[in-house]
Amino acid sequence: MSSIGTLDLEQAAKAAAGNWRRFPSFVWWRAREMDDAAGFAIIYTHHRDSGILDQSNAAIIAKTLKPYTEGDDPDVIEESHSHWAVGHIDGFAVRVYRNGEITEAFHKYHELAERMDSYPILDESDFSQREYDATLENIGLSAHRLKHDYALPDGWEGDVFSWLSDNNQSAVESRDDQGGWPSEGDLVEAFDALGFTRTD
Repeated sequence: MSSIGTLDLEQAAKAAAGNWRRFPSFVWWRAREMDDAAGFAIIYTHHRDSGILDQSNAAIIAKTLKPYTEGDDPDVIEESHSHWAVGHIDGFAVRVYRNGEITEAFHKYHELAERMDSYPILDESDFSQREYDATLENIGLSAHRLKHDYALPDGWEGDVFSWLSDNNQSAVESRDDQGGWPSEGDLVEAFDALGFTRTD
């Protein structure tokens, strides 16, 4: 099936409705409780091991579709399915048609899919913040042995990030969509330049 974002709304709706029936080795248990399960599409957004881009886009999609998850008969249902390779895969069941008409919920999702087809990042601010947060976490992990050799002040990770951004940009560039991961050598250079006191 072509990507939803490459199709116009009518074509996308026809391709998406009931897509879960074509998934190999898949059973959607919720379908037994529905009268119109064939009118729903399963839209996966991320999984346990997703990178920053998918996590960010998933959050924006969830925020956009949130209004349609409310009520006794919502057009959007949150889904989380077990998966042999990644533990679980998450997303939504989106009602594509209601009374023969394309739902507003699917229309909203289609708009997001079109945007992602043109440019992969739905929200630059959210994506950048997640990349920054991941890099700060990675700096802390990378410094696990060095922490015993220096007296590090509160907020040192942010100071190191800023120094590396200004003086060794490659050290904090995102790798494999997981944020920057500077080496111990990069960190020693930053620690010394920032005047962090050695304890040995």
